[in-house]
Amino acid sequence: MNRLRTAALAVFASLALISATPRTDTPTKTGIQFFQGTWKQALAKAKAENKHVFLDTYASWCGPCRIMQARTFPDKKLGEYFNQKFVSVKIDVENGEGPQIANKYGIQALPTLLFVDATGRVVRKAEGLHEPGELLALGKRVAK
Repeated sequence: MNRLRTAALAVFASLALISATPRTDTPTKTGIQFFQGTWKQALAKAKAENKHVFLDTYASWCGPCRIMQARTFPDKKLGEYFNQKFVSVKIDVENGEGPQIANKYGIQALPTLLFVDATGRVVRKAEGLHEPGELLALGKRVAK
């Protein structure tokens, strides 16, 4: 009985420790590296580097957006390709300059993934959850 109580206490203590651990959104060393800056700065960077911009529009409550953040964007192969070919940007459509961008590009569903040229013209638009292989294929069609 004492062993069972001790084991149960250890499990509950471990769960409490795990749930108390703060969540961080620090960039990983693999996967897509997202540009930190304004939309205007991202377009200028794309122009200077002769690249397109990959734009991930999301909201904090969006389940498929969270799945892509956890499973798609960290993919090593995807990151290697996108980091070479695109200036990648994430924009929360509910905060900062997000509402203006969502309005400008007619974002109706989340996630919406846009590939735009350095002038801001949409080259390709895709909606919904994309697995790493699907997004890589889409990126390769845009960057050809």
